[in-house]
Amino acid sequence: MVTRTSENEYDIKKEMLRNTEDLKEKLSAFIKQTVRDQFRKEGIVIGVSGGVDSAVIAALAVDALGPDRVYGLILPEKESSPSSRELGIDLCKTLRIRYDEVPITPVLEALSVYTKKESLIRELFPRYDPEYHTTSLSRPPMTADEEMINIPSLILMKNQEILGTKRLSAKQFFNVLSLQNVKQRTRMMVEYMYAEKMNYAVCGTTNKTEFLTGFFVKYGDGGVDLEPIANCYKLQVYKLAELLNIDKRIIARAPSPDTWSHFTSDEEVSLRIPYDILDQLLYADENHLPSDLVEKSTNLSKQHIEWAYRHILSLKNAARFLQGSPPVCQ
Repeated sequence: MVTRTSENEYDIKKEMLRNTEDLKEKLSAFIKQTVRDQFRKEGIVIGVSGGVDSAVIAALAVDALGPDRVYGLILPEKESSPSSRELGIDLCKTLRIRYDEVPITPVLEALSVYTKKESLIRELFPRYDPEYHTTSLSRPPMTADEEMINIPSLILMKNQEILGTKRLSAKQFFNVLSLQNVKQRTRMMVEYMYAEKMNYAVCGTTNKTEFLTGFFVKYGDGGVDLEPIANCYKLQVYKLAELLNIDKRIIARAPSPDTWSHFTSDEEVSLRIPYDILDQLLYADENHLPSDLVEKSTNLSKQHIEWAYRHILSLKNAARFLQGSPPVCQ
């Protein structure tokens, strides 16, 4: 059932966020049972990114196992936002968990990730200089007045000013995607190095919104031992953050993959829909809610909802490749 707020209004978000206190207790119990009883590990390793998902996981893990059995890893690289490191360290200190900082820039340099990326950027912007310029990626929003082709664009900036925007070819996009994803896979390699040394489990931070839409990296942030919040929508994660008294700076921070030299939003790069809307659409689809209710709750037109669901379906189809086990010859 979805909460009716008045005679003609429905509130899908309110329904999603019911019983969050019970959810918090359930997640803490899941972590404890999985790590201690099922895996028989001594504790848990978490990649602490300065974002709300890893902050919620860390706080839940402390509730479940105690601070002595939770280990945080701060894994910056040269294109990470400095605030990610600052917020991550502050969180570890607040929760009183042990942590280590392992910059992954040397690994990425050894793999020529930065030089290959710079070469690709210069194909579009010949005068690009990483000493002065920053870059980010964007896609057309699904909430525009007309349906737009889902072609990613590279944005060149200097001192917060946009100098140019160029569309990527399919070849260029797959090239840059491969380079960006190496960062997530390198971080996971470090997390397992620490976890195996201490006989700890590696905990993932992928939420349900990301899991359903494939917004994670295979063998990167998707390659973990357990995923406590994989059945929690992003809006539920924010509510959990409030209950767990997570730093308000983390809660207010816009979600980002933090792999571009200029701030790049999750909602702009991959999802193309604000989480506030996307979660309602996913929840409505999961619970087979009628379209008129979705219109009233999201304030979207039927046309926008139709476009959005087509986009979500394409994301879900792509996600199946990331989620599934590899085929085996019988």
